[in-house]
Amino acid sequence: MHWSWRKNGMVSIKDIAKKAGVSISTVSYALNGSPKVTEKTSKKILEIAKELNYVPNAAARTLKNRASKIIGAFMPDYGGPFFGDLLRGMRKTFNQHGYDLIACTGKESHRFLPEGIIDGAVILDWNFPDEEILRYADLGNKMIVLDRELHHPNIELVLLDNHTGTELAINYLIKKKHQNIILLSGPEGNFDSQQRLQAATDILQKHPTIHYTIYSGDFSQSFGKEVVKQILKDWTVPTAIFSFNDDMAVGLYQGFQETPYKIGTDVHIIGLDNIEVSKYLQPPLTTINYSKEEWGSVAADHLLQLLNDKKTSPQTIPVCLLERESVGDRND
Repeated sequence: MHWSWRKNGMVSIKDIAKKAGVSISTVSYALNGSPKVTEKTSKKILEIAKELNYVPNAAARTLKNRASKIIGAFMPDYGGPFFGDLLRGMRKTFNQHGYDLIACTGKESHRFLPEGIIDGAVILDWNFPDEEILRYADLGNKMIVLDRELHHPNIELVLLDNHTGTELAINYLIKKKHQNIILLSGPEGNFDSQQRLQAATDILQKHPTIHYTIYSGDFSQSFGKEVVKQILKDWTVPTAIFSFNDDMAVGLYQGFQETPYKIGTDVHIIGLDNIEVSKYLQPPLTTINYSKEEWGSVAADHLLQLLNDKKTSPQTIPVCLLERESVGDRND
């Protein structure tokens, strides 16, 4: 069957549906990465869309260069010091190159990519499925991922050095001669938390005299505060806690304030992220430090390279130990 462009030079989803032999709604679902369409059907529709050089309606106003000059940062949340610093780093770099940045959260915002509302995306959202990201990459969308390993010509990785960060934290507790260690992990399925947990258990298994326990958390302050009650039920005097982020560590401080135990003396806490408040805690929090702004800026720079069809390579954001007073030597 011979296929030609429509007279106005634009291909619609109706055209794709006709060629694919499916309904318009099925095409719409496939282009938006909906699980309502089977993988086989979705793949067929995406291939036809690429073949016909389909341009979503939202991008039609800039058909000539297909650029909105807007980038989307996809995150589970964008409040608090962590996401604020990350977004600031992205915004500065994008603004310098004439792009605006919008923060996106929730499933409905995912359609900004296939509809051409944004030119590209930086993704740090464990609720954004790999399969959906790969579908958008197949459609030609350029993306940087900060929280997973995906391999595609239109996707680049800019990841935190979780292994080194965890190694620094655990080895520091071992150096301080702690024999009882609690690992406070993040949400199930979270890439960074999984990497930290794997690195921590790998190290601790090489030290059979050290007893360790894992508590599965959600990266929130409220969880850190609540888990103190459970820790005190399980342990007579907890020794050391590696919190996989600083927010949970702040919650631990709040929880232990309601007990006779003193941080840095009876219970020893090390975090990860070095959020602004960590240096103002009493005692100041020992943590794994890296630049959130740099992470955002590097991610933005890599996306700009992808958008300009330049070759990129994966990058890892370096980390270091920031020693403060929340971890002391083990007291026998």
